[in-house]
Amino acid sequence: MSEEKLSFQAEVSRLLDIVANSLYSNKEIFLRELISNASDACDRLRYAAITQPVLSAEDSDFRITLALDKKAKSLTVADNGIGMNRGDLVANLGTIARSGTAAFVEEIEKTEGSLGLIGQFGVGFYSAFMVADRVEVSSRKAGDAQGWRWVSDGKGEFTVTATEDAPARGTRVTLYLRKDAKEFLEAARLRQIVTTYSDHIAIPILLEPEGKAGVEMDGEAERVNSAAAIWTRPKSEITDEQYKEFYHHVGHTFDEPWLRLHFKAEGVIEYTGLLFVPSTKPFDLFDPTRRHRVKLYVKRVFITDDCEDLLPPYLRFLRGVIDTEDLPLNISREMLQHNPMIAKIRNAVVKRVLGELKKKAQKTPEDYAAFWNNFGAVLKEGLYEDSGQCEALLGLARFRSTAGDGLVSLADYLGRMKEGQESIFYITGDDFDSLAKSPQLEGFAAKDIEVLLLTDPVDEFWLPAVGAFENKPFKSVTRGGTDLGKIKAAGDTAAAADGEVQEQAAGLNALVAFVKLTLKDEVKDVRGSERLTESAVCLVADEGDLDIHLERILKQHGQLNAAAHRILEVNPKHPLIRRLAERVGESGAGEDLEAAARLLLDQARILEGEPLADPAGFAKRMSEMMARGLSE
Repeated sequence: MSEEKLSFQAEVSRLLDIVANSLYSNKEIFLRELISNASDACDRLRYAAITQPVLSAEDSDFRITLALDKKAKSLTVADNGIGMNRGDLVANLGTIARSGTAAFVEEIEKTEGSLGLIGQFGVGFYSAFMVADRVEVSSRKAGDAQGWRWVSDGKGEFTVTATEDAPARGTRVTLYLRKDAKEFLEAARLRQIVTTYSDHIAIPILLEPEGKAGVEMDGEAERVNSAAAIWTRPKSEITDEQYKEFYHHVGHTFDEPWLRLHFKAEGVIEYTGLLFVPSTKPFDLFDPTRRHRVKLYVKRVFITDDCEDLLPPYLRFLRGVIDTEDLPLNISREMLQHNPMIAKIRNAVVKRVLGELKKKAQKTPEDYAAFWNNFGAVLKEGLYEDSGQCEALLGLARFRSTAGDGLVSLADYLGRMKEGQESIFYITGDDFDSLAKSPQLEGFAAKDIEVLLLTDPVDEFWLPAVGAFENKPFKSVTRGGTDLGKIKAAGDTAAAADGEVQEQAAGLNALVAFVKLTLKDEVKDVRGSERLTESAVCLVADEGDLDIHLERILKQHGQLNAAAHRILEVNPKHPLIRRLAERVGESGAGEDLEAAARLLLDQARILEGEPLADPAGFAKRMSEMMARGLSE
């Protein structure tokens, strides 16, 4: 078959330049990435061979080999794992960041090369171009007769050719090193890198004598890693650095782990876990698949990293391994789903993780705040998905509020509730700054009532599912029916309140009736407002209707066509409302008052961030109103 020349996916050349020249501060990382890929290939074949023994029958001793050729200035990393066919080479090596290359490049440039983003997009292989000006990949997939070779200089194109010069099975990556990368042609340097970064790899890493490349063992190769599954070793024998490098390997990430959990469960079910919480937010955290990234092993044999029942989606930020002694080695992915033993492991691991998070929240609240800012939105998914852990998750939840800039817990909120306050008040929206300026908060601020400011879309779904915390119901401030008069604030006096209500009632009823009649087809009701102190008007949802922000989210996603009519609340103390009430009392209806009523609704919609139903009509009414005002 002739050589086939193909182009990388759009923007890959730009990404390769970033990877090769900007993304990594330490070039030796390339070897760690290639060894990790080789380890994964061996793990995948080991699993496949459980049900198809013929795939590894001729060579069941898995290994990774390193070979130097100083004359050719090349370094080879080879494995006898699952291997790749032509389709795999094109899909895996010809397409970077298949989840969205453009978005990935944009994020890297915005964060000036944040290393925490790398592992989620399969660009580790491309770190080879930091040290090589040409890379050749020869591979033969287990069970296939045909071998294939992939070649590229990383500048925009690659070639794929059928070849007989491929390993009997597995993959051989050959790097032709740049002049400034000669250090990686020294055996001592390679030993040092493997010991530092890959000693924990559970597959032997062999260093061949100079000039030999491949995975064939001839007895002369030197083993350069301990090849012991790190999670099976006692904690006292593992250094922080070894834990960190294992996290980098298993998570395919580059940040520091924020939290580490290494545990062994014994009893009815025996299993070991080594789990990590990242310190930076993975780029695919909100991928629609919501898959966790924890690998399942049975008796130290990799089984799968795609067992949906092993961990709930709301813990998908975890990285690591779970290794059990009590499942059969030949268990299939299908049998794993809904397996009662897996369910028991899942429940126990979830409790352990949430328990450790609780300890961190209590002992180091500032450190925990950083975790919450990264993963709180994901953890809150469990509030409506996992009723059994709802109480624990509510205790872990943190929120921004009108009480200050820091995060508050629900327990903090309850401790600051006012006399007569029966609900936990909240408001939902798209961003914190807009919520903090919402007119619906004015009456609460006047009485110094704390309101939670919620900006995650998930908030709209867990709140109605949970309903209350310690018998205090959650209540949106954008809903009608909030009786602020029952809540006593410092300085309130009954006499002053009664006098104010009587004064405001005079003339207001007539204005409310007039506005209601004018806007009868556009609003559900018109009322005087307790919540407004500075703004003239605002829109609120009726008690039985969807919350305003939730309705907006559903409309954006095409799940709702018609919007419900809202209640227009008017502020009796506002000078504009007072003057309009006087005008209605003096002259009754009129075109100018009808225009004013419609402008009040337009103003309320603008404050709520909603589009105007008739922008041209709004502009006309506003111009006419301003002209009359200037002529008086």
